[in-house]
Amino acid sequence: MPRIAYQPTADAEAPVPNLRLLAAETRDEQRPYLTRGSTAYRRASLALFLSGFATFSLLYCVQPLMPVFAKEFGVTPAASSLSLSLSTGFLAFAIFCAAAVSERFGRRSLMFVSLLGAALCTIAVAVAPSWNLLLVIRAVQGLLLGGVPAVAMTYLAEEIDPRGLGASMGLYIAGNAFGGMAGRVVTGTIAEFFSWRPALAAIGILGLIAATGFLLLLPPSRNFSPRKGFDAGFHVRAWWEHFRNPALPLLFAIGFLGMGSFVTVYNYAGFRLVAAPYNLNQTELGLIFTVYLFGIAASWAAGSLGDRFGHFVVLPAGVLLVAAGAAVTLATPLAAVIVGIVLVTVGFFAAHSVASALVGRLARSAKGHASSLYLLAYYLGSSIAGTIGGHFWLVGGWPAVVAFILAMLAACLAAALGAARLARR
Repeated sequence: MPRIAYQPTADAEAPVPNLRLLAAETRDEQRPYLTRGSTAYRRASLALFLSGFATFSLLYCVQPLMPVFAKEFGVTPAASSLSLSLSTGFLAFAIFCAAAVSERFGRRSLMFVSLLGAALCTIAVAVAPSWNLLLVIRAVQGLLLGGVPAVAMTYLAEEIDPRGLGASMGLYIAGNAFGGMAGRVVTGTIAEFFSWRPALAAIGILGLIAATGFLLLLPPSRNFSPRKGFDAGFHVRAWWEHFRNPALPLLFAIGFLGMGSFVTVYNYAGFRLVAAPYNLNQTELGLIFTVYLFGIAASWAAGSLGDRFGHFVVLPAGVLLVAAGAAVTLATPLAAVIVGIVLVTVGFFAAHSVASALVGRLARSAKGHASSLYLLAYYLGSSIAGTIGGHFWLVGGWPAVVAFILAMLAACLAAALGAARLARR
């Protein structure tokens, strides 16, 4: 049976990548993909769902606590955002190296060690006696978490049948959404009744459980063989090659701008909603983050719709939905603000799910390096834009924050349309 190999499509309307049969290849050269519906496919999808859950819950559990940190440690809103921005900044750096490390030590083992270490760091943050030490531990946690996102995307691109990659990637992104929701809701609720310290300890324990489940479920790689030694030239050439693909840099820009917009909304919506006229407590603020449930559905649906109708159709639609949601949050009624946050969440996870799948499909080789570049941009967007948004908040309040977000989304939409045009060539 001949192997199916991916070739970039030139048809903008094609629902799946153009495929051709290489009839001359022998059986031992075939790729044993995990096909949709098989037990191994379901185990891999669930394991990567757990990795996404653990990564986002451990990373974003501090977000609803930023107003608490500002009060308890006597820091500004922009400074309190460092509890997240430092983690995402160091995570971005680590992601850049993670693909290279996984080429030597393997995908599965690196992801497990990263999840385990990050969970233990969250427990350590829960007992940190000072603000500076808390930030140091969060930075280390970001470095450890860098071993998960790019490698997870690479594993999916290597092991999953391309015809089912969109749905599988969507489920992985749904795990991110569920983890982000759980991290925020659990910490907000526990912090209201006890304090932020037991809240973070609980998230750390959940992370340990998820890491264990991941290890037990994920099938070993079948289309990957570790490289012996470390060839710096190989990695530099692999990264540079992706910039020669004209569509990929625009997808990297989409990761930066989309994530930067999303995180800015969530970072400073909390400050707005705990103040007058809303005066929400930590439990109420945490419950607003249950809108992540819409992101879970959007991730899976966008991946499947992209497989069927075309990823470059779904991608700009997601960006426009984020922009519409950000504009709606300018309204004063709490219900309207929540609706706006729902639209932002749905649009972002739809766009991110599709962009992630496109990176895996358009990368001609060294898919792990392509994923690392996308996620480097993605988390740098979170770190840089998430902190800059605090200055807009101090200068002009929520309207200034929304103006900043809409400017980023305009550039994001231009990048999406440009990538679609270039991919058709």
